[in-house]
Amino acid sequence: MKPRALALGWGLAMALLAGCEEKEEAPRLAPYTGPLMQTENVRIILSDSAKTHIRLSAPLEQDFESGDRLYPKGATVLFYDKPGRTVVNTIEAQWVKYESNKQLYILRKDVRVVNVPKQQRLFTEELFYDRLKQRIYTNPKMFVRVQTPVDSLTGYGLEAAQDFSRYTVLRLSGKLDASGSAQ
Repeated sequence: MKPRALALGWGLAMALLAGCEEKEEAPRLAPYTGPLMQTENVRIILSDSAKTHIRLSAPLEQDFESGDRLYPKGATVLFYDKPGRTVVNTIEAQWVKYESNKQLYILRKDVRVVNVPKQQRLFTEELFYDRLKQRIYTNPKMFVRVQTPVDSLTGYGLEAAQDFSRYTVLRLSGKLDASGSAQ
């Protein structure tokens, strides 16, 4: 029986040694960075004391773990007067991202801003809306066009109040006549 026990012992030892071989680890998956939630036909209303201040609408909203939101099919933002009854300003874009840690909206592709009472319009390809500072602005090198009922201004870079009631074009292009109007 000794040879048989010895063979069994060697067999067991070999099985244990075979089990100690390095095994291939399963490939590690990259962490998921996509949206945690997707919502269609979104309507967000920001209000204070039952008075609407801002209303955002979009065909698609994607929410991320960071708190950021993406509106890949565009969005429209309406700003209301203090009583919350009348729209004073609108911003539209074909692509919008909200960075929650900065409370900053980044708007791209065919961005349009309209001050309704003054009939002023802004056209550009990229715009930033800072909710904390209540202002809109572009990169200083971004082309902008502002149309009013009497003038059309073009230039590069813009800073404005969120309601687009006051604005500054950082570098005008074109000629200005004696009255200060663009030609």
